[in-house]
Amino acid sequence: MYYPEPISKLIDSFMKLPGIGPKTAQRLAFYVLNMKETDVVDFSKSLMDVKRELQYCTVCGHITDEDPCYICSDKNRDRSMICVVQDTKDVIAMEKMREYNGLYHVLHGAISPMDGIGPEDINVPSLIERLKDENVKELILATNPNIEGETTAMYITRLVKPIGIKTTRLAQGLSIGGDLEYADEVTLSRAIEYRTEI
Repeated sequence: MYYPEPISKLIDSFMKLPGIGPKTAQRLAFYVLNMKETDVVDFSKSLMDVKRELQYCTVCGHITDEDPCYICSDKNRDRSMICVVQDTKDVIAMEKMREYNGLYHVLHGAISPMDGIGPEDINVPSLIERLKDENVKELILATNPNIEGETTAMYITRLVKPIGIKTTRLAQGLSIGGDLEYADEVTLSRAIEYRTEI
């Protein structure tokens, strides 16, 4: 027996989210069916607000409701350092530790030939443009410690070398194959403190 169309569409919608399979999507759809209408309206409004009110910062690529973002706009940040991360969630992870006071650059991915993602598919060109600013003295590569992250870090290192900016990599307190966003503040703090030059 098939579900009525509205619930079937909701199940299909939930299955578009990462990590949500058919059974979880079904469970979530029936949970929504039993929610109060006001809660469902608030939930749908939150989804629409995320799409309508958020954008990527034109300077660093971080999510923001104002352009440039609060980090790029902060005059107290150390403008001599740019920390390159793969995802906006990595910026939030780095900010939680309260040890790093420089700027960021979000790549929105990593080079992965197996997935058909090349250097042209991530936010590298605007990074190279930013490095033309003579205030930038150090580039910190904080890509994830996995094959894709290492490949991306090496690619950026080769591009930056001729420019002559000091390029460092986070210390290996981070586990190989792990994601930056899941690292605790102490691990991230040590990784940034003991970063190494490439």
